[in-house]
Amino acid sequence: MKKSTLAIIISSISFGVLAADHNHAHFNNIGEQGGKQASKATIEYNKQVATTLNYADTKAFDENNRGLIAEFDQATGDIIRNSFNFIDANVANANQAPESVNPSLWRQAVLNQAATGLYEVVPGEIYQVRGTDLASISFIRSDNGWIVYDVLLTQESAAQSLKFFQENVPEDGELPIVAMIYSHSHGDHYGGSRAIKEAFPDVKVFGSKFITKEIVDENVLAGNAMSRRAAYQYGATLNRHEHGIVDAALGKGLSSGSITYVLPDYELNHNDEIETLVIDGLEMHFMDASGTEAASEMVTYIPSLKALWTAELTYQGMHNIYTLRGAKVRDSLKWSKKINEMLVTWGDETDVLFASHSAPIWGTSEISDYLKIQRDAYGFTHNQTLRLANDGYVMQDLGDKIYEVMPDSIQQSWHTNGYHGTYSHNSRAVYNMYLGYFDMNPANLNPLPIEAESIKFVEYMGGSEMIIKKAQADFDEGEYRFVATALNKVMQAEASNSEARKLLADTYEQLGYQSEGAGWRNIYLTGSQELRVGTLPNNTKSGATDILIETPITNILDFLAVKVDSIKAQHTPFTLNLVLPDVDETYFVEMANGNLNNIKVDKALTADATLFINRSDVTKILLQQTNFEKLLESKNAGLEGDQSVLKKLQASLVEFDETFEIVPRPVKGQEIDAALYETAESHNTHSH
Repeated sequence: MKKSTLAIIISSISFGVLAADHNHAHFNNIGEQGGKQASKATIEYNKQVATTLNYADTKAFDENNRGLIAEFDQATGDIIRNSFNFIDANVANANQAPESVNPSLWRQAVLNQAATGLYEVVPGEIYQVRGTDLASISFIRSDNGWIVYDVLLTQESAAQSLKFFQENVPEDGELPIVAMIYSHSHGDHYGGSRAIKEAFPDVKVFGSKFITKEIVDENVLAGNAMSRRAAYQYGATLNRHEHGIVDAALGKGLSSGSITYVLPDYELNHNDEIETLVIDGLEMHFMDASGTEAASEMVTYIPSLKALWTAELTYQGMHNIYTLRGAKVRDSLKWSKKINEMLVTWGDETDVLFASHSAPIWGTSEISDYLKIQRDAYGFTHNQTLRLANDGYVMQDLGDKIYEVMPDSIQQSWHTNGYHGTYSHNSRAVYNMYLGYFDMNPANLNPLPIEAESIKFVEYMGGSEMIIKKAQADFDEGEYRFVATALNKVMQAEASNSEARKLLADTYEQLGYQSEGAGWRNIYLTGSQELRVGTLPNNTKSGATDILIETPITNILDFLAVKVDSIKAQHTPFTLNLVLPDVDETYFVEMANGNLNNIKVDKALTADATLFINRSDVTKILLQQTNFEKLLESKNAGLEGDQSVLKKLQASLVEFDETFEIVPRPVKGQEIDAALYETAESHNTHSH
């Protein structure tokens, strides 16, 4: 028998973007990407940016360096940090940006490079390992051992970070991890959980409200598109280099390995907004913050230590209200209000603030000032966007207009800069959340599809030769934004136009060099790379069995419906009962009008066929411990009724293109400036 439809369903679900906001592709070892030099216009642009920056404020560096107990050994540094050794982490380097890097982003890259080991947050009580992943891993002393808070992106990173902590903490490193807490539903905060569970099988696991549901919801239905887009946002095929990736905004970078998930023993209820638990003798107050930075999130106050854990509601920068790889827009007003709630509830009682990203803040007044401006950065973005919208400004205008109305205090503060979430795309996200994508201009109501529109645009502009001539003149003057717009039309209309391809790639590159946002830089540079040489292979991990095991059957069926080709399916209607005896669940599945529907029912309905399989056996299929054919042969699964139903379903399914085209790629033999991109094989001898 050929591979069964059920096996195809299970194996095809992608979790390639599991870290939620950050939902992460991993960096590829493609070698020393040279890139082209910064243009005169870019050099002048970056010099101008530098004049607006307050380099005299080095407080973030002081906070980062405070409490360093042990610097990384070779193995721990090799996880991420050592591959960025072209960046000197000294504060004196903060204002020494290469010409190809926005000076504000460079300062953030130097700051994140300074995270290099085990840090003491509260003597004898709270420690952090910072610099082994996008997030930090925190260890809190309890009566009988340690509580670990957020456990990084991958099992491999968490295992090495745990080992480094145990070997270097001043005392009690031999004590067990008694509890593991996930602050929210993004992969860089739970992905390393399997390493902790394997080291300490008796560990108790706690998660934010509805965390498992939200993890599944965010990563299934649009998983393939998000994964491809995440490869752009995180520069999966770019090298770490002054002409490539210099930083990941929230931290130095992302670890490579397996994203895992240990199911929580207890998910917070938050019936009263703040829930108090005593975990191994340590009293902890958990405030629900779901719907802010993540769909499931909580912050924590530890009264005995006067310590406030802000999860990912704060960090040294502006976060994403809309994340570029694709996700639902976050509620910036609620985000602002939750920071304010932390400030009012615990601000006067807090001696230290620590979080998932960036160094802690010490001192009650310093913490209050920090929370206020973080609060007001999100409140400003929400309120001023809507003020401008109510005055008639539309989405396309807001990206620039929001900066014109920005108060000096927000503009001049380092830790409200747009390294992860820019004010430009965040303001447009607020507009979209309230008013949608349409600006009410009739011309934008029903535009032509991209290719057809581009062909007419090129024709109206007098042909591609005329456009390229004008674009070259604007490029020489540094007018890159409109050059990108015009030449993209040419490339969409004439993909074989090598002159336009070359100039557009150069344009994207310069825009990347000018970008303050790490995601913007990576997107521009990846677009440039793909225009030049096509999509390069990367080592992005897709598939997280731990999470897939927890995926409800209805979500699997929902995802299957997304894979149905409606034109094919419209001619093969059917009904099917899916019965899971061991969990006493039954689902009625119907293909009708080219659409696959499912609903949980109390008992099997009249249907063309009925499929019996235990939920536990679905798990075994996921773990590759069995397959559907073996289950049929052993009579642990069965299909009654019309045997063609599964064949009809299978025939209607499509396989997604994991590397679908984002910019027009060159056909083989028409690559541009290919020498800029070495292969991994030519670079293996000096990649680490």
